[in-house]
Amino acid sequence: MSLTHTWRISTLKTLTFLAITLLSGVLAGLILMFLNLALVEPYIDKAIALETEKNVSSGENVNMSELVHYRYWQKGGAIAGGAIYGIALSSLFGIIIAFARNRLPGSNNKQKALFLAGVVWFVVYLMVAIKYPANPPAVGDPEAIYYREALYVGYIMISGFTALGLAVAWTKLRNNSKKLILPLIYAAIMIMAYIVMPSNPDKIEISMGLVQSFRIWTALTIGIYWGVLAIIFGSLWDKYIPHEEKVASLI
Repeated sequence: MSLTHTWRISTLKTLTFLAITLLSGVLAGLILMFLNLALVEPYIDKAIALETEKNVSSGENVNMSELVHYRYWQKGGAIAGGAIYGIALSSLFGIIIAFARNRLPGSNNKQKALFLAGVVWFVVYLMVAIKYPANPPAVGDPEAIYYREALYVGYIMISGFTALGLAVAWTKLRNNSKKLILPLIYAAIMIMAYIVMPSNPDKIEISMGLVQSFRIWTALTIGIYWGVLAIIFGSLWDKYIPHEEKVASLI
């Protein structure tokens, strides 16, 4: 096989891999946004209505027309936002699975992608939500938003980099009994982070039932996103790149 022919095959595989990554991200992101519009947005509307009612009762002048227009624009822009969000996460997902695929459990790419998606959802969402759960707009001081974001991102980094480091250690260890210690190390680090990191600064002054429903549906839709992304990504990979020898050669 000539060098030119090999280069063309490698380029084709790379373009196919990129197309699969982008397409799966767009589709999963759009599904996530439609689910959010149907399942999560009603709770956001209720929370905003309660906040508006509180502001009006305190004598604050609220421009209802402007608020309605803003929400209409916000929901409309969620479609484009979903596609962008999906592409951003699928790009990261594609890079990880490209390098880790041969070490992931599963007999096909769909199973491998589902396993990785479950791990990512657990590490960068669920573990973080235990410490800093999502809240609707009416919860929390708007002036402290950057502080809350710093705490949230910091906790994601602790969980993510800890999991990544232990995953690398898992591939280096040959003794299976020593591998079993790694999940315990992750748990210990996250427990310590939970204790050391500042508590959630958001004061909940609206119905706790509303807040809990918002959190449950948010966690569910994010979980569905990762599951859909994995299914589409793995299915397309199995169909269009079924005979790859080294995944790392695709990128």
